[in-house]
Amino acid sequence: MAKSTVEKSSARLKTVLDVLAEGTWSEKSLNAGEILAEAIVRVPLDERESELLSGGIPRGHKSLTTETAKLVKAGWLVKGRSGWTITDDGLRATVAFAKPDEFVTALAEGTPVPEDTPLPTAPVKKAAARKPAAKKAPAAEKAPAAKAAAKAAPKKAAAPKATAAVEKLEQPAAVAIAGDFNTILGAPEDWAPQYDEVQMKFNSRRKVWTLAATLPAGFYTYKIALNRSWDENYGAFGARDGANHELQHDGGKVTFTYDHATRDIVTA
Repeated sequence: MAKSTVEKSSARLKTVLDVLAEGTWSEKSLNAGEILAEAIVRVPLDERESELLSGGIPRGHKSLTTETAKLVKAGWLVKGRSGWTITDDGLRATVAFAKPDEFVTALAEGTPVPEDTPLPTAPVKKAAARKPAAKKAPAAEKAPAAKAAAKAAPKKAAAPKATAAVEKLEQPAAVAIAGDFNTILGAPEDWAPQYDEVQMKFNSRRKVWTLAATLPAGFYTYKIALNRSWDENYGAFGARDGANHELQHDGGKVTFTYDHATRDIVTA
């Protein structure tokens, strides 16, 4: 029997934690967009979930993004300025609630991870089978042939040293966070990237743009706009002219961090 949309959504949400857990073993860092994309590869979208919403984002992708807030609330996932991180409790949750139905029930009911649940360990890599060494010919038999081959073979010219060209990412002149909270930041109007109050500051060491603000509790939407205009703007998952970023904020300080290399943003 085909899985229902709800079942697939639950399995996909658990897969987010599985992908993050695997990242801790391989020490491979993935950004939020890559984590969500991998979850969808492993648990593909059905026909309805694949329908594109305004901005070109699939319905299921948007739904998964929103539902990851449940993982944060459970204390299993941290969405930080440098990306998403799975907590120790999150790692144990992948063991304690290994089945998708158990996982979603625990998440919905706020079931704590049993204290005696061990941290999962990295899967043991199988050692590659070693090929038997070739039998060496006796020196007396090998020497004449080797000398003749060396004498006949033309000398190879020394290979030129490779020079790796490092492409430098050109940063925009200005980056603004334009959304429905700009007047709270002191700008004359919302959704207007030209004002000083909404410009982000460039961190030359980390090569990211940041803006710290204090916002009342509420639901906010916004986009990244470059060079004080809408000519080049980025929405959810770094998509150009994409869907709005969304922020469900509990109130207080929040820091937005934009990485021009990925065109994406994280909040902390």
